[in-house]
Amino acid sequence: MSQHAQPNPPRPSPVPSAAAMPASGPGPARQQGAQREPSAADIKRWRQYLADERAEAAVYRDLAQNREGEEREILLALAEAEGRHEAHWLALLGDQAGKARQASFRSRFVGFLARHFGSVFVLALAQRAEGRSPYAKDPNATDAMAADEQIHEEVVRGLATRGRNRLAGSFRAAVFGANDGLVSNLSLVMGMAASGVASSVVLLSGIAGLLAGAMSMGAGEFISVRSQRELLAATRPTQVTLAAAPKLDIEHNELLLVYLARGMSHEAAEHRVQERMGLLSCDCDPSLSLQPELPEDEDQHEAVGTAWGAALSSFCFFASGAIVPILPFIFGLTGVAALVVAGVLVGLALLGTGGIVGLLSGTSPLTRGLRQLGIGLGAAAITYLLGLVFGTVVG
Repeated sequence: MSQHAQPNPPRPSPVPSAAAMPASGPGPARQQGAQREPSAADIKRWRQYLADERAEAAVYRDLAQNREGEEREILLALAEAEGRHEAHWLALLGDQAGKARQASFRSRFVGFLARHFGSVFVLALAQRAEGRSPYAKDPNATDAMAADEQIHEEVVRGLATRGRNRLAGSFRAAVFGANDGLVSNLSLVMGMAASGVASSVVLLSGIAGLLAGAMSMGAGEFISVRSQRELLAATRPTQVTLAAAPKLDIEHNELLLVYLARGMSHEAAEHRVQERMGLLSCDCDPSLSLQPELPEDEDQHEAVGTAWGAALSSFCFFASGAIVPILPFIFGLTGVAALVVAGVLVGLALLGTGGIVGLLSGTSPLTRGLRQLGIGLGAAAITYLLGLVFGTVVG
């Protein structure tokens, strides 16, 4: 990427300054579209680009208001880059810029979320929007602008990853719990109804399935996450070498093996051994520091989540999913009508949970939603058929 020249080298910074960003503002468009007179379609497209660039810059500024430090600087730098893209389209439009167009629905929706929530969902949507930029194929966009959009996608992906890590454990339990509740209780209700029992029995079975499943899911998630965190904690190196090193025989000791087992190169391991034995007084390499590692304030296993958080999320979301299939029976519907309504409600819920997963993972919400729908209704249909068979055999 090209950069503006500067008389003096800039001070090192974790975030690129505006001057260090690609010069993708007003500049020559690709040759194939730069010579001809713009058509009405060109003007309309440029005005839409202009509106979307303004909306995207506003999204990044709104997100920056809820961030501090490095993340805030990164978001403001992205907003400034979108401002350079805006200037490019303004230069092409000239007097034909006219009254500002309304941004696309996607851009306006992301902007609404950024102003009112500022969550990882917004970053996931922004990541997807950057990845679908049309500039790579538009003859009136510069190569630098197309490259900008590709880089922006990676920047936003990095920011979104931080948020995904923070909610990954509880989110996994919540999504798994909700889907399990929806599918398992719908299957239970469909199977019981197909067997020919009374609607009151179907309702009681659904309630029993809700309570039993929620308790089982909550307890299972608690044990699973607690065990996983204990396993990860057991793999973290201790500081026993600090206390034992001064008492070791210099000629015969296994301290070198400790560091080799931790994955250090032979040279690095020997260096650390000499530090621990007191043979070196320098701090030649911070990664091989003489000082003991300080207790870390951050949760080293935040992607796993906490045991209580995962258990509570799993319990609540299983229950919220499991109640959906029995709602028609609670409100008095019976027979086929109740089953149809239950199937529709569960289908909509599955589309919603699948869409949320798609948004957070940066993939198509529709594709993920349809996948959840197919799996859930497929399992319910199989259980219904088994219920028919069971009812026929027993009857």
